[in-house]
Amino acid sequence: MANDERVPVTQEGLDALKEEYENLVNNERPRIVEVIAEARSHGDLRENAAYDAAKHDQGIIEGRIRELERMLKRVELIDDTGDYRGAAVRIGSTVTIEIDGDEETYTIVGAVESRPAEGRISNESPFGKALLGRSEGEEVTIETPGMDMTARIVRVE
Repeated sequence: MANDERVPVTQEGLDALKEEYENLVNNERPRIVEVIAEARSHGDLRENAAYDAAKHDQGIIEGRIRELERMLKRVELIDDTGDYRGAAVRIGSTVTIEIDGDEETYTIVGAVESRPAEGRISNESPFGKALLGRSEGEEVTIETPGMDMTARIVRVE
C-alpha cells in the first residue's frame, strides 16, 4: 500500500479494524510479553524453542499492529447506508448481476473488507473493477485470469 493511498471502508469495516487493533494492543501484545517472560525464565535462550516461537509470534502481532495503524490513518469512510437503487455502481453498492441466466449478488467493498465467499468483493478485483461506474441494464465484460465473461447488471442497491 502506498503511503498516501486511501483505504476505503464501510462503517462496519472500520469498526472491525478498530476492534482488531484494540484486541491486539490490549490483549495479544501483553499476553505475548508474558509468554516471552515465561520462556525466558527457562534458561538458555539459544536452545529455547518456546522463546523462539513466542518471539516469532510477537513479530507477527507487532507487524499487524503497524499495518492496522497505517490503514486507520488513511481510512476513507464509505457511506453504504443510503438508497442507491438505480444509481451507478460504487463502493458500498450491492449489485445483482446475471451471468448465463444465473443471478448473483455482490456488495462492492474496499480490499480490506473483501470476503468473496460472503459475497463481499473488492473494488480492486476483476469483478469489482468491471462493475464500478456501471448502471442497471448495462452489459459488462469481466476479465479474469481464467477467462472473460459477460454479465448484465440487473439491480444496483
